[in-house]
Amino acid sequence: MNIRRAEQKDLVGINKLLYQVLMVHHNGRPDLFKADVKKYNDEQLMGIIADDERPIFVGVDEEDHVMGYAFCIFEHHENDNVLTPIKTLYIDDLCVDETLRGQHVGSRIYEHVLAFAKESGCYNVTLNVWECNPSARKFYEAMGLVPYKTCMEKIL
Repeated sequence: MNIRRAEQKDLVGINKLLYQVLMVHHNGRPDLFKADVKKYNDEQLMGIIADDERPIFVGVDEEDHVMGYAFCIFEHHENDNVLTPIKTLYIDDLCVDETLRGQHVGSRIYEHVLAFAKESGCYNVTLNVWECNPSARKFYEAMGLVPYKTCMEKIL
């Protein structure tokens, strides 16, 4: 597997995975997540692909088909009244094709993201995981992530 920055030619593969990850969330929380939609349209995706502050990494096979991705966002805490001036790489979304899970595609993409964050001068890497996705939480814990903060809710 090769891991590289996403390109326009990856849109079909990225879109396939965007639908898969959305359905995991929809199945877990249909009160919050719509079915059969995706997080970004193609125009938005093209803008993100071109944005160095929001790198997308794709893991591709020998035929250059997308096996998984990681959407990332640099967060800068300069001139914040409370937070120290650190640079963070936030993983907005990490997904592996459902037919390839358990083959270490996700761990290799995650390790690539960690190396990229270190090379970019980041202090840390953060992400959110939905409680309705226990397999994702288990994966992230296996990768060495620990709780950073907790978001709670009360449905009315």
